[in-house]
Amino acid sequence: MESVTLSSAVRRNLLTMQGTADMMAKTQTRLATGKRVNSALDNPTNFFTASALNSRSSDLMRLQDSVGNAVQTIEAADNGIKAITKLVESAQGTARQALQSPKSTPAVTGVKGTTTGTDMSGYTDNDLGVAETITFKVGGGSEVTVAFADGTQDTLANIATQLSTGAGISASVVSNKLVIVADNEGDSIEITSTGTATLSAVGLTAGTSTDQVTAAAEIPNASRAALETEFNALLTQIDQLTNDASFNGNNFLDGDDLKVIFNESGTSSLTISGTDTSSSGLGLSASASGDFQDNAKIDAVLASLDAATTSLRSSASTFGSNLSTVQARKDFTSNMINTLETGAANLTLADINKEGANMLALQTRQQLSTTALSMASQADQAVLRLF
Repeated sequence: MESVTLSSAVRRNLLTMQGTADMMAKTQTRLATGKRVNSALDNPTNFFTASALNSRSSDLMRLQDSVGNAVQTIEAADNGIKAITKLVESAQGTARQALQSPKSTPAVTGVKGTTTGTDMSGYTDNDLGVAETITFKVGGGSEVTVAFADGTQDTLANIATQLSTGAGISASVVSNKLVIVADNEGDSIEITSTGTATLSAVGLTAGTSTDQVTAAAEIPNASRAALETEFNALLTQIDQLTNDASFNGNNFLDGDDLKVIFNESGTSSLTISGTDTSSSGLGLSASASGDFQDNAKIDAVLASLDAATTSLRSSASTFGSNLSTVQARKDFTSNMINTLETGAANLTLADINKEGANMLALQTRQQLSTTALSMASQADQAVLRLF
């Protein structure tokens, strides 16, 4: 097919219209996408630089999610420590209350001793034996000798006083009878005399008692026993709270560690170490039955609670420092992402106002080109008038 011959004027107008159409197409693309650089053909340098900036921004955004989880995990641990501290303080109050309660009451029914078998209220020294002595010895202690002088009457109270001066032995008068008691557990009473009249008169026999002294039974204080149960229940709650302080599978209070990565290459990170805030981890142990009846054991419990409080405060301080660090890095990463996205946008985004004005100008040019082409065509049509 032969080509159509066009006049130079028509051809120039057609080329102008084609150029205008191309520019309109580019302007429409910029208006539709909001970018002046949509591919490497538009501007290779800006396109690839912006792609690199956007890629790094995307990497940091993915890391930002894990950093945010780390912040929540630390906050969960901090909330757990605050709650456990309150439980420890409650345990301290319980122990102090027990310490201020009355101690257990000793029951004297468990104490063995020797009682004179005869009412001595009417005896004189002459009745008992002239210048006789009775010697008492308890366990490995020193001997106590009671002498009966000639012709005078020693009262029971005086005899009891003499006996009570010895180590490990005490004496008292009960119903006009002399009661002799060995004080220490496991001891027995040994009795000797220079004669037999006095021993026989008071109903005693020389020799060593076969019954040893046993420890006095004690009646536990009900208030202390109840407080001991309450204390053990608080330790159970501490253990349960420790187990419940996890977030997203990580529990800093159960000894878990977490590595938080801050940059896309992994060269910037922070490892957060967990701690054990269970009762055993804090050095606390359940009170054995009857321990709260002993002030010394309660004092030991209070000392361990003080140490636990110090440990919790130290852990809270450490987690607070880690939280500040992670939060600062999270804010920094957010700002960096914004900077990267802004930089990429500056390289590729179009000025919508400018592109809108360009489109209006191109449309006007297109209309003018169409009019010019029509006028050039009319000049060529003038040849037909010759025929």
